[in-house]
Amino acid sequence: MRIGVIGTGRIGTIHANTLSRHREVGSLILTDAEPARAQELAHRLGETAAPGMDEIFRWGVDAVVITTATSAHAELIGRAARSGLPVFCEKPIALDLPGTLQALAEVETAGTVLQMGFQRRFDVGYAGARDAVRSGRLGRLHTVRATTCDQSPPPPEWLPLSGGLFRDTLIHDFDVLRWVTGREVVEVYATGSDAGPAMFREAGDVDTGAAVLTLDDGTLATATASRLNGAGYDVRMELAGESDTVVVGLDDRTPVASTEPSGPPPADKPWTGFLERFGPAYEAELCAFVEVVRGERPNPCDGREALHALRIAEACEASRREHRPVRLTEIPDRLRPGG
Repeated sequence: MRIGVIGTGRIGTIHANTLSRHREVGSLILTDAEPARAQELAHRLGETAAPGMDEIFRWGVDAVVITTATSAHAELIGRAARSGLPVFCEKPIALDLPGTLQALAEVETAGTVLQMGFQRRFDVGYAGARDAVRSGRLGRLHTVRATTCDQSPPPPEWLPLSGGLFRDTLIHDFDVLRWVTGREVVEVYATGSDAGPAMFREAGDVDTGAAVLTLDDGTLATATASRLNGAGYDVRMELAGESDTVVVGLDDRTPVASTEPSGPPPADKPWTGFLERFGPAYEAELCAFVEVVRGERPNPCDGREALHALRIAEACEASRREHRPVRLTEIPDRLRPGG
């Protein structure tokens, strides 16, 4: 199997390393907007570098992995679909609904595979929480609390391109909330604060956000996020039911300190970022993609799953702007006629 990797930045490098070691992948073709970066990685891995994206499609590959800047995702997904190629793409498909829906329409018309990179679905802790909910261990689920907090903020120049805190960061919580509980979000109420560094206000973004989400069975969920969590990278989910409560992300590296005299000690080596925290999950999702391409398993996270998570993020942004609850029925899930 020959796979083209488009984008060799931080996450693209990780994916290329995973694929280069995979026993079912014969070779990779790597390309990047900065050709020297792709050439250096190709040399290190013993793979081939292409001078541009066109060569990925001209030279012939069996599948494509897209880890470029978000602005290029939708166009590349469409191009791969028209070429009949299965695609793995880092989230999101696009930063807006029209772009997302158009790319999905191309995939559906072509009948090709699009697997999205929501790596938390491959994390052992989240899988355990899903099993606890689905097995009935928790009884009736009544409350879910999710949080994602970055230790330090991203570069200022990246913020205007990110789509904002709800679309860029909390979208992972929205996706895994649906995956773990098996329920749909029907209404959100969200707010945010830009009281931190000025770069967030200048980008029209917030550095801290919170949302209350109502699920279709009446379960209440909260999702909070911050770009400025000095203690470390903190990603957790608590699920409370009438019979039991479980927590994802609580271990000896969780960056929290107890004020109780008999509480656990602070983490010696708190998590510093998502690549460290979710390293095994990133590897597992790429291995799953190889199995999908080989016809050995169904797609574990198709483009429609990404659309559902984006619609929740869009509802949260509307709620934040307009200071009101937003029903998910207000957010389109298909192209308008002629769109």
